[in-house]
Amino acid sequence: MRHLHDLLGHQAGLTPDAPAVEAADGRYTYRELRLAAEAVASLLVRRGAKEGDRVLLHGAGSGALAAAVYGCSRAGLVGVPMHPGIRPAQLAHIVQDCTPALALVDPALSDLHQDSGVPVLPLTMPVGPVPGPRLPEPGADPARPAALIYTSGSTGAPKAVVSPHAPMLFAVRAIAERLGYRADDTVFCPLPFSFDYGLYQLLLSTFAGARLVLPSAVDSGPRLLAALTGSAATVLPLVPTMAAALVRLIDRAGAPPPGLRLVTSTGAAFSEPLTDALLGALPGTRLALMYGLTECKRVSVLTPEERAHRPGSVGRPLSGTQVLVVDPEGAEVRPGDEGEIIVRGPHLMAGYWLSEELTAARFARRPDGTAELRTGDFGWMDREGFLYVRGRTDDIYKQNGFRVGAIEVECAALAVPGVTEAAVLPPSGDRPACLFLVTGRTRAEFLRDLNDRLEQYKVPPMVSILPELPVTAHGKTDRGRLAELAGGHR
Repeated sequence: MRHLHDLLGHQAGLTPDAPAVEAADGRYTYRELRLAAEAVASLLVRRGAKEGDRVLLHGAGSGALAAAVYGCSRAGLVGVPMHPGIRPAQLAHIVQDCTPALALVDPALSDLHQDSGVPVLPLTMPVGPVPGPRLPEPGADPARPAALIYTSGSTGAPKAVVSPHAPMLFAVRAIAERLGYRADDTVFCPLPFSFDYGLYQLLLSTFAGARLVLPSAVDSGPRLLAALTGSAATVLPLVPTMAAALVRLIDRAGAPPPGLRLVTSTGAAFSEPLTDALLGALPGTRLALMYGLTECKRVSVLTPEERAHRPGSVGRPLSGTQVLVVDPEGAEVRPGDEGEIIVRGPHLMAGYWLSEELTAARFARRPDGTAELRTGDFGWMDREGFLYVRGRTDDIYKQNGFRVGAIEVECAALAVPGVTEAAVLPPSGDRPACLFLVTGRTRAEFLRDLNDRLEQYKVPPMVSILPELPVTAHGKTDRGRLAELAGGHR
């Protein structure tokens, strides 16, 4: 396989009548999804898109969006998935940054694109093949981009990770080897395709021949438990904030969804208390914890069988992946010693779109010409090759003259009974470090128990209790919003 759409073509040849995607716009077999992708590709080419052009893909999870992902690949175009709730300023930045030739947009969102200057086509499921000669297969250059994946932009304007076909396909195969999605699985994906974790659920499901369910926004939130049960889901990818919400929903309902065999998580640290709570709420369900970055998709997976013996680990590196832990001079440290995490392998993406300086800073070139990714995360590896992530290099801060890790403080807070969520903001300017909590306990009660788990000099001077932590469109903790709240709590 050379292209993303080869995943679909191969599976449609094997199981043409098997269910592929189910969403609000309908249910589609693998044969129907392949025909729709061909129709999308023909439409884009007829509207003037040329190989290598960027195409915005803007809409909620749907069969039409899945067809558009594969259709862009089939036409040799670069798909740019966007969150359905993107703000006008972010849209304007992306349009200026990647200069798309066309935009496939859900009709309900078309007003947002009126002033973008980009020709808009409706993101709807084609009703039949587009007449005309069959499109030639796109060029087979493995370095040709398949997608631009924009990061959340929590620390500035969103930047696009250039994601070629070859690294994406390698990542699909390596992740599938470790997770073991099956043809009889129903993968319930509440994550948007603008989040690469969500996009890869489409690719992994296609690779396995599984059925992918793309729920509505309501079914991804308050009705998550009911939607899971109704879909007969067997696999659920989520992030920690979603896991905490699911635990609360199950506790209220008094019964878990039947048939759920596997939960996966990435995107943020999954604390041991949350792990215990989720597995307690989902008896018989297996949990695979993963570590990765958009710049290389996935680094490691901790399988359910390994978790009992490696608490706190994010698992072993994927097959074909090399992970090193290095000191500030770039020398590899001994097992057990902390340092920055470096990743090498065929799944490294091609850098950042139109940003040579940033690419050079993160994607270093070795003497033999191969690339390695400086993750910006720090941690350590044990002698058996299991990786432990302690946090980002910019999450380390000084307090009372001592070095403190935000992740360490969060984990200690989450270990206090009654605390369901915790997030630390390192100090900034005149503002000291701040710890935000979701708990039914009082601040005094919490601090009393925290002092039994964390040295006093590491306890943040500011502790604030919230009804819930704010989250980004991708379900991660919104640290920009927390910074605003911290400014109001001085």
